[in-house]
Amino acid sequence: MMDRVDKELLILTQDGIGFEERPFLRAARRLRISEEEVVARLQRLRQIGVVRRFGMRINPRKAELMANAMVVWSVPENCVAEVGAAMAESPDVTHCYERRTIPGRWEYNLYTVLHCRDREDALRRVAALSRATGAADYRVLFSTEEFKREPSGRIEPAAGPGRGR
Repeated sequence: MMDRVDKELLILTQDGIGFEERPFLRAARRLRISEEEVVARLQRLRQIGVVRRFGMRINPRKAELMANAMVVWSVPENCVAEVGAAMAESPDVTHCYERRTIPGRWEYNLYTVLHCRDREDALRRVAALSRATGAADYRVLFSTEEFKREPSGRIEPAAGPGRGR
């Protein structure tokens, strides 16, 4: 599925590429392959689902998306798949997960995240999601401070002589 060059290519590009005339040249030189091969490998990795997308990542706060809302939903077990799929289809939702409840203490089993202009905007969008899915029992938890934000699923360089760690 992936060879050593593919893994190295993912490590080299997972933090993004530069805004430059030949954005894949640096990776090509490091891997001692052509720029065309870099692009072909990334396309193949995307086709087989290793790379989900290739694009820019914005800083929501600097893009004036000031309300980061995690919404916890209590959805009947027999409806979770359908409601989760509907919420995941919404362009307002950036993350959507099912998690276990703690019976008697925490009955919320579906989690979504939205990044919106402000709290009013977020609450309006959450209410629309509620109406669209029929999920009426929910709580909105707004972030107040961001201590860390990194993409998940990062590939770390292999340990060994001459390699990090």
